[in-house]
Amino acid sequence: MNRYEAGRWLVVVIGLSVTLRVATVLMMGNQVAALPGIHDQVSYDALARRLLDGHGFTFASDWWPTTTPDTPTAFWSFLYVLYLAGVYAIAGVHPLAARLVQALVAGVLGPWLAWRLGRRVAGDGVGLAAAGITAVYIYFIYYSAALMTEAFFILAVLWALDRTMVLAEWPSRGVALQLGLALGAAVLLRQLILAFVPCLLLWLVWQWRGRVRLGTLLTPLVVIGALIAPWTVRNYLAFGRFVLLNTNAGYAFFWANHPIYGTDFPGLLPPDGPTYQDLIPPEVRGLDEAAMERELLRRGIGFVLEDPGRYLLLSLSKTREYFKFWPSPESGLVSNVSRTLSFGLFLPFMVYGLVRAAHHWRRWSLLYLFVAVYTLIHLLSWALVRYRLPVDAVLLVFAATALVLLAEKVTPYLIDRSRNPRPVHS
Repeated sequence: MNRYEAGRWLVVVIGLSVTLRVATVLMMGNQVAALPGIHDQVSYDALARRLLDGHGFTFASDWWPTTTPDTPTAFWSFLYVLYLAGVYAIAGVHPLAARLVQALVAGVLGPWLAWRLGRRVAGDGVGLAAAGITAVYIYFIYYSAALMTEAFFILAVLWALDRTMVLAEWPSRGVALQLGLALGAAVLLRQLILAFVPCLLLWLVWQWRGRVRLGTLLTPLVVIGALIAPWTVRNYLAFGRFVLLNTNAGYAFFWANHPIYGTDFPGLLPPDGPTYQDLIPPEVRGLDEAAMERELLRRGIGFVLEDPGRYLLLSLSKTREYFKFWPSPESGLVSNVSRTLSFGLFLPFMVYGLVRAAHHWRRWSLLYLFVAVYTLIHLLSWALVRYRLPVDAVLLVFAATALVLLAEKVTPYLIDRSRNPRPVHS
């Protein structure tokens, strides 16, 4: 397949991708409901409406996790709230409009970025296969229509990985600036990605054979810092204390490693037991959001230090929830179908691709690194299926490799059978 043919097929794939996502948007409609796996969209929609009404980043009533009415919150992604508020300001408060914009962006850029990554590591065929799988991957279709950070965050991660690969081959300030913008967008959507940034920069140094190009390495860090700084200032003015960006890390680490689980992480607390708010000690509940986040993080670290063995076993148990691919009675129809026909369907190809790509491991090393580090981060903190989706986006490139290899083996056999059919005996 030459580059021109690959380009034509990529246009077809992108068309299919956009069609599937827009169809899902139309099914979700103009309402913002607490659908399976996307309950957070209710909070983002509420925050965007409050921001448009001049109330800033606040809620009108008691809100998850512990935010009281008309008090500042930094729990949610500022960038995504600004995106929603911007669309609402232009098109009116119509969630359908925000869904359509998001679906179009994700529908085009998702397959395109997957194609770029696949092409870099294994050629046009793998790139096109990666784009095709990305286009039809049910999880990506579903979350492209949800008013949450997932769709844009995955795009930012893929963009960052693509720019990093380019920077490894052609170090330049321009590409480094693009990498900084990609990582900065990812951080503003989900600050947890900050933990991966040092690994990414060390990978670059390794690719440069140990030569430290200080200016090129500092450029992405400067861009990230410049994008975060206004929100750090905002948080200090709002809470009277240093909060780098968002206040969700302490809550997540406290809840994810609470002794109530023992050594068996359930994913979500059962509905007939205590709530997450019930787990917060009474003496902490009077603190503001930022102070509570810091105190809960301190106590969460205390859980680890008090019993490291339990923490290790609990973290290992999270692999079951993080890599779940089978239907479960606790999940509804939408969740079970999405899980089984996306991750469950392509998991064998992902695994085979991971094994086969090891023959050229240096070429694939950045993708291996992201999958390993991002997975480890969540196993050590909070592991849910939707937090794995950026890893899925990268693993689909490995799955594409497996599918291309399978096609190369099967195609000659099918051609031979078509030319030499078995005789029909009377």
